[in-house]
Amino acid sequence: MGTKREPTARQLRLAVELRRLREASALSAREAAALLGVNSVQISQIESGITGVSEQRLRRLAAHYACTDDELIDALVVLATDRTRGWWEEYRTLLPTSFLDLSELEHHATFRWDVDFLHIPGLLQVDSYARALFSRRVPGLPEEELGLRVRHRMQRRVVIEGERPIPYEALIHEAALRIRVGGRATSRTQLTHILELSEAEHVTVRVIPFELEEFADVTAAMVYAGGAVPRLDTVVRDGPHGTLFIDSESQLGVFRTLFRRVKEVSLTPERSRDFIHRLAKEL
Repeated sequence: MGTKREPTARQLRLAVELRRLREASALSAREAAALLGVNSVQISQIESGITGVSEQRLRRLAAHYACTDDELIDALVVLATDRTRGWWEEYRTLLPTSFLDLSELEHHATFRWDVDFLHIPGLLQVDSYARALFSRRVPGLPEEELGLRVRHRMQRRVVIEGERPIPYEALIHEAALRIRVGGRATSRTQLTHILELSEAEHVTVRVIPFELEEFADVTAAMVYAGGAVPRLDTVVRDGPHGTLFIDSESQLGVFRTLFRRVKEVSLTPERSRDFIHRLAKEL
């Protein structure tokens, strides 16, 4: 008997949203099951991502839950019925699941915001920078896995460098730009690459300079991926025990506010390009 594959972060998000809708309607799993003509075990499996749900059944559930947000329902239908097996599938069983979940999230995102303080955001990294960064890992990675991680990171760039790029905005602290990951030549290549990408209409890069006083709104890197509707946005943060996907409405609101505050105190795109250009000339 084959081993059943664990649900992806995207499948789990659908499950969580359906549970939230049911709880908002004050229906128990048993009551929802009775309305649908199934047993409560099936509702439990749907709400844990173990079992999928058809469009017809999802729309029936939404009606029973008195959900009148048609845009949200349509977006959930896409989550439930989309069968995309993207480029990231070639890394399944080869890299941690969080790598694949992030790639899938980016593929379906409608926009992307990054805030980074110590490193260049992954979507902006060049090959040599990513390799040097992964090489710092303790304990060290076998060469084969190191190569896989670098290749995967380079392929992720398709969301802003491919044929159908999404709007992308990166707020990068001066520290991340000055820290020489991989040496002088790599740093110069990396800064030049950022300058080139920042000329694209869909890419905005802003620098958070050292000179800002009492700046402490955000203390760690943040990835914010836009969903089909705001309720389906997702924040991704790296924690001590791995990658954390945040999707509660209250927390999403907090991170939107934090991003806006950091953006307000950052340099304009034009001043940021001048700033990065000066740093590159210093190398």
